[in-house]
Amino acid sequence: MKLLANENFPKASVLLLRSYGYDITYIGKNTPGITDKEVMESAQSQQRLIITFDRDYGELIFKHNYKPEQGVLYFRLPEYSPEQPAMIVHELLAIFKLETYRRLTVYDGQTIRQRKY
Repeated sequence: MKLLANENFPKASVLLLRSYGYDITYIGKNTPGITDKEVMESAQSQQRLIITFDRDYGELIFKHNYKPEQGVLYFRLPEYSPEQPAMIVHELLAIFKLETYRRLTVYDGQTIRQRKY
């Protein structure tokens, strides 16, 4: 699976996901400062799952009709180490085989909620 890490996703997690073999693009390095809409468009054109800590993506999907096919994985973690999000992504995708296609997935450290679009 191809991933697109939003600018707010920890760089250490991006590097760890690369070491696990994921094809991941990092907004913070490649195109810092672009808008959330531009992130959505980039993810759609490259067929990538967006991983982010930004809550605005739900609004973009459900109110403004942006529909990235590979989905959005939104983290709502109160505390985390720089590498922890990468370990969670790997666990959700590789071990639990989480389906993300056309879904907003919210992970809060205890539960996973998904909403299809």
